[in-house]
Amino acid sequence: MLGISILGAAFMMSWAAETAQMDISQGFALAILALLAVLPEYAVDMVFAWKAAADPSYAPLALANMTGANRLLIGIGWPMVIFLFFLFSKKQSLSLSSERGTEIFYLTCATIYAFTIPFKGSLSLLDATILIAIFFAYIMRTAWAEVEEPELVGPSAFIGSLTPSMRRFCTVILFLYAGLIIFLSAEPFAESLVTFGREQGIDEFLLVQWLAPLASEAPEIMIAAIWAIKGQGQAALGALISSKVNQWTLLVGTLPIVYSFSAGNLSSFTLDLRQNHEIWLTAGQSIFAVAILSNLKISWLEALLLIILFSAQLIVAEIRMEVFSIYLVLAAIIMIRNRKHLPLLVKTGLRFK
Repeated sequence: MLGISILGAAFMMSWAAETAQMDISQGFALAILALLAVLPEYAVDMVFAWKAAADPSYAPLALANMTGANRLLIGIGWPMVIFLFFLFSKKQSLSLSSERGTEIFYLTCATIYAFTIPFKGSLSLLDATILIAIFFAYIMRTAWAEVEEPELVGPSAFIGSLTPSMRRFCTVILFLYAGLIIFLSAEPFAESLVTFGREQGIDEFLLVQWLAPLASEAPEIMIAAIWAIKGQGQAALGALISSKVNQWTLLVGTLPIVYSFSAGNLSSFTLDLRQNHEIWLTAGQSIFAVAILSNLKISWLEALLLIILFSAQLIVAEIRMEVFSIYLVLAAIIMIRNRKHLPLLVKTGLRFK
């Protein structure tokens, strides 16, 4: 029943996001969608960060949940949506509009900064300040983007046909109601997955890193899958890219803030070697993903590479740093190949009114 509740909420949120594009830019609508859809992820991570101040054993779990969710999003979510789009549209590649360069630019900024965190061996309030600043710059940029009339069908078309005031009211109610359902349903869903894993004798760190995020990432991936099946591949992938920006900036940035409040002083997460490797691997996957999208296009082969490399480090944990190296090499090669597209991404990301 919890899974059905999340699926129903995903449908409602997709209708709200489509209709919202009549009043705000698609990028801003996707940013709101991403923030609401990952509320369970925030809830789980905040609980771990709060408890870590009194019990340091919870600190690795907060990082595990965050890095697992980030890697699942790109390693499973992106390829699944892309393959669904290819299957139903019969196309061989997915092209993005230049406006999607905004998400790619800010994801690149956050990823580049994330590489510095393991060198310091801690996640501090300074990191929080920089990452949250990147997030708000991204939100401001999407909020100021131009509004384009969307093509609405089904329930979205009905809501869009209402008077402006009623349409906006219905859109807000759908967002809030669906967000509440997701928030209330996903944590028990995650707990049931964790309980099942423990009964099977699976390591707690791996449970928190992989099983719990399956529940918290389900709503946004479902929404994107619905759009991909409907042929709205650009919006589908855009929603997942926006979610990645959200998690890689605001979610990571709030961890040391919550930890400091719980501790009652200005504190930092201290990272051990395993946690450093997790952040490096997550950042490596992220830079490889933005390299693929740097020409605003992704093919079925590139999507296949995303899932193959993710599966390799998931199945054989001992080769995580080898996979990290492969991510970096492939990212460098692709960036060199797509170098003529990079100035456009920077220009798009910094184009404020």
